[in-house]
Amino acid sequence: MQRRKVIIMGAAGRDFHNFNFYFRNNPKYEVVAFTATQIFGIAGRKYPPVLSGRLYPQGIPIYDEEQIKELIKKFDVDEVVLAYSDLSHDYVMQKAEFVLSTGASFILLGPKDTQIKSKKPVISICAVRTGVGKSQVTRYVGEVLKKLGKKYVVIRHPMPYGVLKKQVWQRYETYNDLKKYDCTIEEREEYEPHIQRGEILYAGVDYGEILRRAEKEADVILWDGGNNDFSFYKTDLLITLVDPHRPGHEIKYYPGQANMMMANVALVNKENTAKPTNIRLVKENIKKFNPKATVVDGASIITVDNPQIIKGKRVLVVEDGPTLTHGGMSYGAGAIAAKRYGCKLIDPRPYAKGSIKDVFNHFKQLSNVLPAEGYSPKQLSELQATINATPADVVIIGTPIHLEKLIKMNKPAVRVHYDFKDISNKLPKIIKQVV
Repeated sequence: MQRRKVIIMGAAGRDFHNFNFYFRNNPKYEVVAFTATQIFGIAGRKYPPVLSGRLYPQGIPIYDEEQIKELIKKFDVDEVVLAYSDLSHDYVMQKAEFVLSTGASFILLGPKDTQIKSKKPVISICAVRTGVGKSQVTRYVGEVLKKLGKKYVVIRHPMPYGVLKKQVWQRYETYNDLKKYDCTIEEREEYEPHIQRGEILYAGVDYGEILRRAEKEADVILWDGGNNDFSFYKTDLLITLVDPHRPGHEIKYYPGQANMMMANVALVNKENTAKPTNIRLVKENIKKFNPKATVVDGASIITVDNPQIIKGKRVLVVEDGPTLTHGGMSYGAGAIAAKRYGCKLIDPRPYAKGSIKDVFNHFKQLSNVLPAEGYSPKQLSELQATINATPADVVIIGTPIHLEKLIKMNKPAVRVHYDFKDISNKLPKIIKQVV
């Protein structure tokens, strides 16, 4: 039987998982290429033989997504699989129509074909968009599990942007592990808060191998999702976050709407800083598309180190990168804190260096905030140069890492912290019933 030729469109995450679980040992298919987008510098690599398996002894090339038309023709492709997330429904259908116009089929793989069954209870924290507050809710759920006497391990949605054969599985316990695995800023944003709290975290590329290792040291698996993707594991309790700062997005983005429709708990976060009309709107959409979900009201509590030094000052706000880029937000926790303390936000765009200029050119919604982009040493140095060139009195660090330890700033900096509060006080009881 002739194998069907496949290209997997991705962004170094869901694409690799779909391959590992569905395609790697499947003799019906030949995956001829991956394509990459969204993340700086991840194309031009090869998915290595140590991960690609016996059917792919030479590995699989990873191209830039912009080459896909030529690739479909070159390899005579039968199917193109879309395998990345936080995409508008219009964007997804534009990609689908393009693929169909080439003669190939356009495929979306669902949970049944991609989720792995764990021997332990799984609680998954997912969302309808990037930047809704998954990490803070994951930390909160962890605290509930501790009070219940349960040992849990966090498994984080993948961000393998480096040398893939060294990232098959990664176990994080100390800050030294961040250096050991040469983590980017985006990885640090997700891993540091867990390490700081003394939690064990796994990530990498092969989520079957990761699960087997995590199960050996956990009573409960806690999935900390990325973007608005659905969980890689069959889930006993799915908590999906909905953002009233972006009302209507819960029914306009892939696969976030699916997350909302599958949710056991629909958690409306950031209610303390959202408009009441927006909160009502997202709750109406939850009721319409998933009336069986338990609705939980949540708040994202923002605090600032040394707020007295930013009051009324000119500030440069550095925010969580993915929230502002493919998350589509024009502000984050840092900007909210700046407004609270009467700061004047400095526009960083005239001072942007190197690839940081490209980020602003691509994401037009950005003006008075700087995304913390650092996917390579070169880009990290460009971020440092941009910060230091900006004529601000103080830097407000809205990203959840110790950015000041990675780059040298020529001006003082304060950090913004954000933690989840369960306004409804429903989650502890719900979690107890599952574990």
